Amino acid sequence: MQRTTEDFEEFARARTPQLYRSAWLLAGEHHRAEDLVQDTLAKLYRAWRRVQHVDNLAAYAQTVLVRTYVSQRRRRSSSEQPVADLPERVERPGDLELRLALQQAMAELSALDRAVLVLRFFEDRSVEQVASDLGKNTGAIRTRTWRALERLRAVLGDDAVQLITL
Repeated sequence: MQRTTEDFEEFARARTPQLYRSAWLLAGEHHRAEDLVQDTLAKLYRAWRRVQHVDNLAAYAQTVLVRTYVSQRRRRSSSEQPVADLPERVERPGDLELRLALQQAMAELSALDRAVLVLRFFEDRSVEQVASDLGKNTGAIRTRTWRALERLRAVLGDDAVQLITL
């Protein structure tokens, strides 16, 4: 079955909120997350007719998002840091502090470590899926996960990290 532009538009409308959530967790900033989602959707649109064989387009889109993020972080211009930005809304008391602490702690991690944590714990993917998405072996993903969580524990403490990994 040939995928059409209408199919892409429907897919993009349905998946944009999830892609944005992952992008915000990776990029740590609203505008960068929006740019990352836009770049991801542009790449998907260019390849839309060629991805007919892909069974799980949502996972494919997530992989494109993460690879785009990692690729962008390698650029020299990616070291620019935004001025203190707060999340736009707070849902429960303590959420703001946890979000800001998580954002700051995640900013200390490498782009690949952030990608591993977002895929493993926020996207609920298995080690094998993350390894496949990032082109790494499962042992490397387990090691990166463990080390990244240890770095987060050092900054956030055990209780906050347990909330993330539940």
